[in-house]
Amino acid sequence: MRVAIDGIEVEVAPGATVLDAARAADRWVPTLCYDERQDPFGACRVCLVASEVAPVGGVGGRAVIPACTTPARDGMAIDTQDPTARRVAGAVVELVLSELPEPPAPHTELAQVAQRLGVGEPRWPGKVHEPRPVDDRHPYLSFRHELCISCGRCVRACDEIQGAFALTATGRGFHSGITAGLDSGFEDSTCVSCGACADTCPTDAITEHTLLDMASAYTERGGTT
Repeated sequence: MRVAIDGIEVEVAPGATVLDAARAADRWVPTLCYDERQDPFGACRVCLVASEVAPVGGVGGRAVIPACTTPARDGMAIDTQDPTARRVAGAVVELVLSELPEPPAPHTELAQVAQRLGVGEPRWPGKVHEPRPVDDRHPYLSFRHELCISCGRCVRACDEIQGAFALTATGRGFHSGITAGLDSGFEDSTCVSCGACADTCPTDAITEHTLLDMASAYTERGGTT
């Protein structure tokens, strides 16, 4: 199949998505819930682009579509810079930022996507969440609940990449989040300490302890270094 991405024609295999085609053309499309190691999820709607499909049987047209879950079709013309698509994607990111207690760290994927979309400080006040202590009961991982944006990547990494099924999504709306085990924390779950959840997290809600953190904790427990 041949697909035009911002005027650049690329050939993609059957079953490829619009996002696959965009990456083949070396064109940037923002994503948040997407990880190339996982099945496309299509939850965040940050990867919106505009599509023009050549008429088939007299039917064609232009539409804004999610790039990560939309199959590419022969003759498609994709505009990754479409103003409507970018405006909606920017608004989604701004809403996500408004729910965080602090701006995301500059190195995180969320911060980098926001910067490239030109999203600054959110215009809308977010809901103030009840502070929850950092879950650092696991010897290698820490979970900051308030930084979780419910993108689902950690859950899918645990399920699809590792097959541990240690994490699950809980709640709805403002009360949604991620839980390890039966809400008992990582240490008492089926977690195998692979670090896939921390590796895929776009906000640093889940992080791995550094060697210095681990040494400090060991010392506090009465060990020696």
